[in-house]
Amino acid sequence: MKDMEAFSLALLNSATCAHIQHWQTKNYAVHKALGKYYEAIPALVDDLVESYMGRNGMVGEFEEEFELEKNPVKYFRALQDYVDENRKHLPNDKELQNIVDEILNLINSTLYKLENLS
Repeated sequence: MKDMEAFSLALLNSATCAHIQHWQTKNYAVHKALGKYYEAIPALVDDLVESYMGRNGMVGEFEEEFELEKNPVKYFRALQDYVDENRKHLPNDKELQNIVDEILNLINSTLYKLENLS
């Protein structure tokens, strides 16, 4: 299923993007919010993909793609929209969708911190 590969790759790329943004900011609150995000998201993506494979079999090939957005709020708003839109293309198994909910929770929390605590 190509949707799982694209979805998980976008989320793993978000860790790299957040890490670079973390290094480039001069705002301590933004620095901390991005640090918390990039530390947490890889484990959630790993949980999602391993649970998917336990139910549906191995994932396939991953296309290489990466873009760096310098504005963290803009990036996380786009990521939030991406997850909202693309989760419907994933299997509707409750355990998988629950992990997607956890991912959205992390994105939402990060956005709150970026927009209100910086």
